[in-house]
Amino acid sequence: MTIKRNVKKKIKKVSKALNKASKTHARQAKSLNAIKLKKGGKAKKKGGAKPTNPALYARVKAEAKRKFKVYPSAYANAWLVRTYKKRGGGYRSS
Repeated sequence: MTIKRNVKKKIKKVSKALNKASKTHARQAKSLNAIKLKKGGKAKKKGGAKPTNPALYARVKAEAKRKFKVYPSAYANAWLVRTYKKRGGGYRSS
């Protein structure tokens, strides 16, 4: 419990200092404030966006794996999202 308090205390201190520095640092401070901590002072992972049509997403992902030599890659994932949305898919936040 004390570790968690110490981590939170440090994050708040850094956040406060960044807020005073500049706009860029203020955004960094906002990110630090958004971090949720689990027991032991570790940060929780955020869930990503989930496809609204999993069957379509799976088909497009299979195409991406066949189309690109390296999957996952930035190009392959960009193509996947673009194609999935073109075909009527969407995302919802988890």
